[in-house]
Amino acid sequence: MSAFLFVTPTWDGDQWANEMKKALPRHDIRKWPAIGETADVRYAAAWLPPPNVLRELPNLKVIFSLGAGVDAILSDPTLPDNIPIVRVNSPDLTMRMSEHIVMHVLMHHRQQARILANQRNKTWDSFPQHAASALRVGVMGLGVLGEDAAKKLAMLGFQVAGWSRSRKSIYGVQSFAGAEELDAFLTRTDILVCLLPATAETDGLINRAVIKKLAHNGPLGAPVLINAGRGRQQVEADILAALESGELLAVSLDVFGKEPLPNDSPFWSHPRVYLTPHSAADSEPSVICTYVAQAITQFEKTGQLDNLVDRTRGY
Repeated sequence: MSAFLFVTPTWDGDQWANEMKKALPRHDIRKWPAIGETADVRYAAAWLPPPNVLRELPNLKVIFSLGAGVDAILSDPTLPDNIPIVRVNSPDLTMRMSEHIVMHVLMHHRQQARILANQRNKTWDSFPQHAASALRVGVMGLGVLGEDAAKKLAMLGFQVAGWSRSRKSIYGVQSFAGAEELDAFLTRTDILVCLLPATAETDGLINRAVIKKLAHNGPLGAPVLINAGRGRQQVEADILAALESGELLAVSLDVFGKEPLPNDSPFWSHPRVYLTPHSAADSEPSVICTYVAQAITQFEKTGQLDNLVDRTRGY
């Protein structure tokens, strides 16, 4: 019997293993560090694998990423270079990310912070609000997650544009591509949504210089940042400085440079920060395990794998 191995040192693997046993009943499901006979392992699902664990599986055929991104796997310096990596592309994960993005865009658009403050202060303040069509949303990253979020925002009536490495054709979404069109994308954007993959090119991209280029003539009076991509893409000191200077009206952050977020981080108590614990696209283990099981079944029948990671690009 071939074995399937979970390598998730920062997660409680019991629930994942139990769900995978249901999805792959004919495989021996194991959890690192209880690997057993390494030669038995044909498949592995990983998140932040320790060095040398995956490399020492001589018959490993496929590695599955358990997160929306694959940087947690590619960060392993001993990762075997001849094993295909599959990125989980579950409709459930995609929908949850879109729910998160739409919710936060709407909260800023409808000025939910002001509404909640009025409720706490028992203030009846029916202030005027602008239409969605007056607000320009820009989505950085038009992969599976970014494209779906952009489409849903466009359906709500927002002026939506996207920026990506290559030009995309998405109904209702204006496309900007490459470094030469980044400034034009930023200057037309009232709410910036970051859903970029984590690569060397995107590290530190959300910095003071980029923030200053965002639109300041929109209905909110100042731009808003929403980042549900990766914490390493944002310069957190620059975001705090931009909030204090008025270069940013507010931010919604789901990811941080250090996670869990330290107790002394100013983000916890800042009045114009919406903070979530890297939960934007959490999926049920049963959903992800079913997806992985279906991919393995297809691979064993046809030898084909979908959603393969391009290691040179980092996604």
